[in-house]
Amino acid sequence: MIYPIKFNPILKPTIWGGDKINQLKQITDGQPTVGESWEISAVTGFESVVANGAYRGYDLPSLVRLLKEKLMGADNYARFGDRFPLLVKFIDAHDDLSIQVHPDDNLAMRRHHTLGKTEMWYVLGADEGAHLIAGFSKKISSEQYREMVADGSFVDALQTYYVKPGDVYYIPAGRVHSLGKGTMVVEVQETSDITYRIFDYNRKDKDGNLRQLHVAEAADAIDFDDISGEAKIDYQVTDNEQVKVVASSKFTTSVYHLTAEVTCDYSHLDSFVILICTEGTCRVVVDEAQETICAGETVLLPAIAQSVKLIPSDTATLLEVYS
Repeated sequence: MIYPIKFNPILKPTIWGGDKINQLKQITDGQPTVGESWEISAVTGFESVVANGAYRGYDLPSLVRLLKEKLMGADNYARFGDRFPLLVKFIDAHDDLSIQVHPDDNLAMRRHHTLGKTEMWYVLGADEGAHLIAGFSKKISSEQYREMVADGSFVDALQTYYVKPGDVYYIPAGRVHSLGKGTMVVEVQETSDITYRIFDYNRKDKDGNLRQLHVAEAADAIDFDDISGEAKIDYQVTDNEQVKVVASSKFTTSVYHLTAEVTCDYSHLDSFVILICTEGTCRVVVDEAQETICAGETVLLPAIAQSVKLIPSDTATLLEVYS
């Protein structure tokens, strides 16, 4: 059966989270400091569960095992088998996140038997002065890296961007990065939960202990040639047209700003499609099936969906993601 598949969000409290995800999703009885909402996840222990339709109650890995190529696409299923390759989140940085880096696929597979973590951010909201870190602002060596982390000056070597809603940033594995206080984003990433923390502002966890750092592990993952200036993706919104913002070997992401009905032809695409609503309300119609998504909601379209209508109630902004 083909229909737009919704999942129950997985809300994750964090020491740096706030209340913006609850506001976005109109949750009145949730945790007060939600840092992340995992929208579509196949990470072990955090598997998304279908919330609607014929597959209600299936978790994502079970759904992949059931539908195989019909859900994933033939090429994706040949590459990934029963492992769904992407993870989608909303993130609310009420406080600065740790300065961190993610390993690439080779290092992650060797160390952790999992995919690496290339990701992108679409900025949903930004308080005054909100910023993020992505890449180096100057060339340093691995030896200088260790010295600067030890003496607390590492941030001086990093590139800061001040952000506004609609900004897009690409964070390939190996790029040092951090979300700053007051920034809220959609994150699209490979299915991986491997993060190497380099600096965490000497914060303590709920038990009063300093959070674990991974300075040595990170040294092997960092791309020291990543002198930034390329992290921000410049693009121009065009109403009712697909505007591609990221095209990588891991995923492709486009932005739709809708003021009228649009039909998406996916007959040429051998992949599932994820639609993330960031503003407004939109009906997603596949054959005779339809689902309405509002800001803060996400649907998964199986690869066998050939033609999909997007019908905004008034105006709506959607991210379209496929592998």
